[in-house]
Order: sequence, then C-alpha cells, then structure tokens
Amino acid sequence: MKQKRENIRNVAIIAHVDHGKTTLVDELLKQSGVFRDNQDVGIRVMDSNPLERERGITILSKNTAVTYKDTKINIIDTPGHADFGGEVERILKMVDGAILLVDAFEGPMPQTRFVLQKALDLRLPVLCVINKIDKPQARPTEVEDEVLELMMDLNASDEQLDCPFLYASSKEGFAKAKLEDEEKDMEPLFQAILDYIPAPEGDAEADTQMLVSTIDYNEFVGRIGIGKIENGSLKLNQEAFVVNHHDHDKKTKVRITKLYTFDGLKRVDVQEASCGEIVAISGIEDLHVGDTVVTGEAEAIPFQKITEPTISMDFIVNDSPLAGQEGKFVTSRHIRDRLMRELQTDVSLRVEETDSADTFKVSGRGELHLSVLIETMRREGFEFAVSKAEVIFKTNEQGKKMEPMEIAYIDVPDDCTGTVIQKLTQRKGVLNGMTPLATGYTRLEFDIPSRGLIGYRGEFMTDTKGNGILNTEFDGYGEFRGELSYRHQGSLIAFENGEAVTYGLFQAQARGTLFIGPGEKVYSGMVIGQSPKSEDIELNVCKTKHLTNTRTSASDEALKLTPKKIMSLEQCIDFIDTDELLEVTPENLRIRKKILDPTLRKRAGIARKNS
Repeated sequence: MKQKRENIRNVAIIAHVDHGKTTLVDELLKQSGVFRDNQDVGIRVMDSNPLERERGITILSKNTAVTYKDTKINIIDTPGHADFGGEVERILKMVDGAILLVDAFEGPMPQTRFVLQKALDLRLPVLCVINKIDKPQARPTEVEDEVLELMMDLNASDEQLDCPFLYASSKEGFAKAKLEDEEKDMEPLFQAILDYIPAPEGDAEADTQMLVSTIDYNEFVGRIGIGKIENGSLKLNQEAFVVNHHDHDKKTKVRITKLYTFDGLKRVDVQEASCGEIVAISGIEDLHVGDTVVTGEAEAIPFQKITEPTISMDFIVNDSPLAGQEGKFVTSRHIRDRLMRELQTDVSLRVEETDSADTFKVSGRGELHLSVLIETMRREGFEFAVSKAEVIFKTNEQGKKMEPMEIAYIDVPDDCTGTVIQKLTQRKGVLNGMTPLATGYTRLEFDIPSRGLIGYRGEFMTDTKGNGILNTEFDGYGEFRGELSYRHQGSLIAFENGEAVTYGLFQAQARGTLFIGPGEKVYSGMVIGQSPKSEDIELNVCKTKHLTNTRTSASDEALKLTPKKIMSLEQCIDFIDTDELLEVTPENLRIRKKILDPTLRKRAGIARKNS
C-alpha cells in the first residue's frame, strides 16, 4: 500500500546559467545550521571542482540535504549551461518538485525554457523564485508575468500555473512571499518547500525499485550510483538485480556493499533506507545511468534515453618537436585510460577508438563540454593534441544529409545588431525574430547550424564590445545547409625550429597579430600569429641581425614589440582551422599545422583545392 513520507522532501533547483542556484543552496545550508557558527565556509561551497569555481558555473549536479522543522529536504543543484543539459534531464527523475530560479533583471532565458519544459513534462510542481531583487535594475513584477507567459507557452497544467512566487536575494540571504515584506531570512522559502512540494510516495512493503539517475566515481569504492528509492527499501549487504528499461536482456545479480544518505555536504553510511529517500550505493561494477536496482519481481523503471552528442574532436598523441618535455602523461595508453575513466561519470560523453592507435574520437554536447574535459586533463599533467571541433552528421530515411541545429538567443546593443545579423547570416543562420528590450538592447532569435557557431563566440564578443549575451539551445537535426568556411584569416607560421628573438618578431609583427614573445621555443609548422589576409604566411622569427663593425646585437634593445595576444583554451579551440591542431600541455597551448613539413603541406593544399 502506497504511503507518503511526510518527513522528506526531494527538490531540484533549476535555472539558466548564472541566475544564482549555487549561491541560493549556500544560504539554505548556512541558515539550516549545517555549518558551525565559527566555520569558515567561503562562497559557492557546492562548486567543489576548481574549474567550477574559476568559471563561476556549475558543471556537475550535486546532492545535499538540510533539516527544517524535523523534515529532511534533499536538494539537488543542477547545471545551468546548455552543454550540461544532460545532467538536468536525469536529475528531475529523482525529485518530487522543482524550484525554478529566474534573474529579476534578465527574466526567463533560453536555458530557463529548456529546464522548465523538462520539469513540466514530468508533471512536477514548480515553485518559482525571482532572484537578485536587490539589483538596481531589478523588475520582479514584469519577470513574474514573463514566467507565467512562458509556462502557458509550454502548456503547463492549471495546478502548475497556480504555483507560488517568492522574491529573494541569494547573496543577501533572504526570501519573501510579497515584495513589501521585510527582508529577513530564508524561512519563507523553507516553508514554501514544505507546503507546496509534495512528499515522496511509495510502498515500503513492495519489492525494491531504485532508478540510478547519477553516477559518481571513487578510486576506493569504484562506481557510485545515486537515485531515489521508489518502492521497498535497501539494506547493507542485500542481494539485488540490476535491470534496464531499454535493455530487456540485462539482469545482473549484485550485492549492495555500501549504502549512503546525504546530510549537508557529507555522505553518511547507513544500514537501511526506505522508499522516498535519495541514496547512494556502491559495490556494483557495471552500473549505468538509467539502470534500476530491483528485488523480487519488480520491473525496471522507464527512463528517458540520454541525448546523443552533437560535436566531436580528435584527441591525438602529441608528435610535435617539443613533445614530452612538459607533460607527465603523454602516451596513447595514458590518454585512453583517462578518457575511459571519464566515461565512468560523464554519461553524455562518447569515446571511440579509430584506425590509428594514437587517435581517439571524443564526442560531447558542445564546445564547452569538451573544453572542460581538455582543461581538466591538462591540469592533471596530460600532454596531447586536439583537432578542430566538428559536428556529427546523420543521414535520414530519404538519404539526405542532416546536421545538428541550434536556436540562438542573442541580446545585443542596438548599434551592433546589423553586424551580428550579417555575421550569423554568413554562417547559414536564419533570423526568426527581433524583439526590442527596454534597456537599449535588442533580442535576436536565430535558427542556425551548430557548426555555424563553432569559433564564433570570440568574434561575437569583439563585435558587441563585450556587451552581447549569446545563449543557445539544441533544436534537433535539420537538413544540411551547405559548406561554410570557419575562418577568413590565415595563419602566421614559423619557418624553422629554434627560439624566437626580438629582431625576428619585430620584422614579423608587421604581418599580423603575434601569439608568442621573445625567448619562446618554436618549430617549423607552428602557428605563431594570425594574418589579416586569407592565406597563410611563413616567417622566420628566429632570424637574428647580421653583425658588422658598426652594427651590434645590442641595438635590438631599441626595437619595440607589440604585446603578444594571449588566448584562453576556448579561444584557441575557436581559432584553429580544419588543417590545424591545438597542442595542449600543462604549461602551454600551442597551435600548429597538422602537416609540419612546408613542402608536404603545400602539396596537400594543392590536392585539397583540386578535389
């Protein structure tokens, strides 16, 4: 017989990127008494990954739990960026309601639509929080209307439309039911969770069913499956079966060797957990997202298949003249083992071995998804090369070539709209609409192939003087829209191996923008700068001035060099063309041609043009 667990609430916090999810969870943890009074907590404690802290975004979903009025509230902080949308799809399967967070100035954004659609499709009640109302430009009442309009657009039920709205500032640590209420603490939000988010329901006497929604990995205990117990209960050392809704032949006998629940930021070992509780289990090797842990005759729980990757890059063993000098892990075995280990936790990633033993095809949900993996591996001491990001094409039943499409939502200053429209139209984008915003901005909506956005973000920030906002949402596969060139500028290429000197760089800087400075090692075929012309130019930056009786090398000190352009990992990935590679080491990022020898490179270029 099904019963409600009134002492438990399971809730996910969903929002667009940078709308304040993690800061809100911080405040809920602090005000629920999870931390000691004298404990130095810091900011964004849920973003435990160093990359998450640096970039200010949530990459992996995190579980935590707080206690309020004797009720345990399991809270899941989800990523807000579209490239990590696969995390959100899974998380919503193990909660009974969602807190939708919306910025009081920006209002509903593309990812707000995406995550809200997922919550509404699962018939989850949504508690809406208008966040950052302390901003000077905040417009909470208009944003509330915009959220309701969005919910109607997404066919929300009458019960979902009747959701409560709260007004909050995660940074200042308060929430309130009405705008005119006193700014005190987070108690109104805690109370709203208890009143509006339903308690989990299940049959404690039935056979056990637990859907695995997230996978974590630990060197000591291996794979850790996290999910909600729908029915029955789990006990330590209990025997069970792993089954899958999409794979009817799968039925593996397993034993639960570790069982945890969540308390604050900690996992707590328990002997038993009953239905409605979110738990973590370990001791099962072949456990994947979407599997159901069952006992007796219980069946697998239906689960949405993980969205397929849309972009791929080749990860290649570094074979440049400077290979092996800076990295700790450089062989194909090291790279393969690391990529396979990443598959243990990242279910949106695909790794395929190719005909070459030194090359692995890695596919993900977007450029950011793959760049986070590259940066993580780089910090761990890996040295390798990556190719240009390319989209994954498909063929439909009629034999037509199909490519991934995106809906791009772009907020730009009014005086920059013409440039942005022109650039995106050149990249095969179709303008769907223009909406003037109240603050001197215009919102553009484009239907554009995913490959049209590869390498565009840096150009976009330049065109909008850093004031533009570009958000994208995957929109399925559409018909191939024809060839497009990724880059209109050529590269400046080093002519010989050696060390760059001031005299050589001074002569070279007149030909374009340089990426290197004096004293840096270069090799033949290495890209040392960007040319304003469309063709590549080879330069000798190791060239020194010939010495005579009247000219000395000391006169080089009078030469003035323009500061080199320093590019981030994302900018390098955006910059490289299809005939180039990015050499990634713990200390440096170097762009190079795939074919280093200039004669062979010219022959390959001629053959490419003829074909």
